[in-house]
Amino acid sequence: MSKELVIEFQDNDLLPYLFGECNDHLSYIEKKLSVHISNRGNVIGIDGAKANANDAKIILKSLYTRLKDKELANITYANIDSEIRFLKSGSDKTRKSKKHTENDISTKNKVITTKNKTIAPRSPNQAKYLELINKHDMVFGLGPAGTGKTYLAVAAGVDMYLQGKVERLVFTRPAVEAGENLGFLPGDMQEKIDPYLRPIYDALHDMLPWDFLAGKMEAGDIEIAPLAFMRGRTLSHSFVILDEAQNTTAAQMKMFLTRMGESSHMIITGDATQTDLPSHIKSGLSEAIDILDSVKDIGFITFQPEDVIRHNLVRKIIEAYDKSNK
Repeated sequence: MSKELVIEFQDNDLLPYLFGECNDHLSYIEKKLSVHISNRGNVIGIDGAKANANDAKIILKSLYTRLKDKELANITYANIDSEIRFLKSGSDKTRKSKKHTENDISTKNKVITTKNKTIAPRSPNQAKYLELINKHDMVFGLGPAGTGKTYLAVAAGVDMYLQGKVERLVFTRPAVEAGENLGFLPGDMQEKIDPYLRPIYDALHDMLPWDFLAGKMEAGDIEIAPLAFMRGRTLSHSFVILDEAQNTTAAQMKMFLTRMGESSHMIITGDATQTDLPSHIKSGLSEAIDILDSVKDIGFITFQPEDVIRHNLVRKIIEAYDKSNK
């Protein structure tokens, strides 16, 4: 027979945010971890298998601490899923031991504070990704869509820029998508390339006030441009992101990598399995991985379907396609 775990919370004002409307956060944890949670005012009782009940206790205490420290203004299902990912990244033996505490999960990982919001990694690989970006001047972030490769890279770049560690932010991606050609799109050149760069605009708008962002873009401190515009340049004292790198040719990739200048950081993101290049052209990302894999001081990380932080169905869709392809 399992023994009920009991948690007492001191700050009653935080409990509505922790428990959720109609206790829906508690219900979500119950469903995810197969436990039963009873709510008695500021005291919570957790029944279930010992390891699962302990996980639920750790998650609730971690979320409460993040609310108290103002790391979170509110709690969403995504925050709960994040805590579960960090817990499940450990072995079953570790998870069942008394040594496995809230110190093992997201509250102890790097948190990025931008002008608009606070951003924390939502999986162990996301935490490792941010560590690599802080450690290396060049990092390759690889893996499926929805794993936060671009968003976290933008957040890290904004963080470095606001701290004065770099003088400029440069975001670029090849204007090749699903067989389309820029010449067939309506509008002038800026209007033609904007749809390709929209994910980067969206991330920046999420982190920076519009007037601040517009001013920095007008001054040239923040630049968003197609990859072709990088040719012949030297990017010094800059944080540079090449997004959708699987759509670069080998020549484009080499051109981009050799733009790196003094005191710069380069992040290359992409999914080598999802190239939109013609079938007879090898992706520059795949070639770069093969050539640079053994080069010291370049960081590589490959995200997995379990790192997908979009709707749960996205992860299942990716896994189904992977299974079909195999």
